[in-house]
Amino acid sequence: MRKITILLVGLLALSACKKKDGVVGMDGIDPNTLLNSVSVDTFSLITYTEVDDSVITKNPASALLGFLNDPKFGTTDASFYAQLRISGVNPNFGDLADISIDSVVLGLKYAGFYGEFSPLNLEVNRLTEDLETDSTYYAFSTLGTESANLIEPGFETIIPDPSGETIIGEDTVEATLRIRLQNSLGLDFITEALTPGGGFSSADNFLDYFKGLRVRTTNGSMPNGKGGIFYFNLNDPLTKLTIYYHLGSVPKSYDIVINSNSVDFNHVEVDNSGKNVQNVIDNQSAGQTEFYAQAFRSRAIIKVPGLSDLPSKALIHKAQLSLPIQHQTGTSYFPGDFTSVASHPVDDPYTLANLGVFGIFDQAKKHYLVDLRAFVQGVTTGLTENTDVVISPRYFINSADRIIFNGPNSGNKVQPKLVVTYTEY
Repeated sequence: MRKITILLVGLLALSACKKKDGVVGMDGIDPNTLLNSVSVDTFSLITYTEVDDSVITKNPASALLGFLNDPKFGTTDASFYAQLRISGVNPNFGDLADISIDSVVLGLKYAGFYGEFSPLNLEVNRLTEDLETDSTYYAFSTLGTESANLIEPGFETIIPDPSGETIIGEDTVEATLRIRLQNSLGLDFITEALTPGGGFSSADNFLDYFKGLRVRTTNGSMPNGKGGIFYFNLNDPLTKLTIYYHLGSVPKSYDIVINSNSVDFNHVEVDNSGKNVQNVIDNQSAGQTEFYAQAFRSRAIIKVPGLSDLPSKALIHKAQLSLPIQHQTGTSYFPGDFTSVASHPVDDPYTLANLGVFGIFDQAKKHYLVDLRAFVQGVTTGLTENTDVVISPRYFINSADRIIFNGPNSGNKVQPKLVVTYTEY
C-alpha cells in the first residue's frame, strides 16, 4: 500500500519536512527593473488526481461523524473512536441502594459540518481493544467493539443541528449533539466506582475497565445529494458523558470526559466508484479536462515542465497560479477558503513538502490563487526540483471538503494558468 507521510506545522494540514532555502524576489523592486521584466503565461500544465491511501487520523482537530452521498464524489461514511477519562479518582456516589439513574447522555460539541441536515441513524459501541498512545491510526484503522448498541432504544435517529443552540437543564449552551445512552451504562459505572480498587481507583485502571467508544452511523445509504458529515470538538468542555441520577431525593450528575490526554481517531470510508473522480484517478490523462481534491482521499497535482526552461539568472517578481473551480454559490458542497500547497521531493516521492503558502479562494472569480514565487525562484536557481505542485483541502484530516478543478482542456470558460514575471540579471 502506498504511503504518503503527512507532516503537520501550525494550522496547515500538511507541512514541510524537507523544504530547501532558495532565492526569492525582493519585496522592493526598482520600477526601472519592472519596466524591463518579462511575463510568461503560456506554460503547458499537466493536471491529474492522486490517491493518498494512508492518511493518518490520530488525534485530529475534529472528530467526524455522518454519511454523505455526494453527486460528484460518491459516498463518505465517517465515524470515530475515542477514549473516556475520569476527572478524579474514587468519586463518592453514596450508598448504591439510594441511587436511581435518570439518564446517561453523551454530549458532542459541534465544530462544523459539510453537506445538509439529513436524519442520521447512530450507534455507540464499547471498545474491546485498547487505544494506544504510541500507535499510529489511519483512516482505514478499526478496533474491536462489543456488538451491543449503547444508545437507549428509540433515540437512535437524530437530525443534526450544528447551527442552533442546546438547552441542558436550565442552561442554554452552544450547539451540542446529545445522544441518549442506556441507563444501565450509568449504573455499571457507579457500581464499578464503588468497588474498592476497581476501575475508578486510577486513570490507568479506568482505561483497563472501559477502553473507550466507537460512534458511527448505520445509514449505509442515502439518496443522491443527501446527508452530511458533522465535525465535533472532543476537547471542548461540552463534550463528555454525563450520568444524571438521584441520591435519595437529591438530583446529582457525574461527568466522564474526553480531553487532550485521550487517544482518538477518525475512521473514514470514501467510495468514488461510478463517478468521474474514479475515472481520473485510474486514468491520469483524463485529469486534463477535470481534476479533483478530496479530504481523506485524494490530492490535485499540477506539473509545469516549462518552468525548467526559465533562465537560471531570472529574478522572479511574480508567479501566480490560478486554479478555477466548478461551484454554484449556495450549494451544500462549498469550497474551503484555503488549500494547502505542497510538492513531492524527487528523493522521497511519498513525502509531501509544504511550500509555505496557501491557495486562497476568490469567491468572485471562482478560483484559488496560489503565490508560487519562492517555488519558481528555487527551480530557476536549481535549489528546488521541478516535480509538481500538490493541492489539498486545508483540513485534509478534519473535514469532508472536496474541490472540482477545471483542467487545461476544460470546456468551461476559464482554464488553469500560471503567470510568471521575471527579470534577468
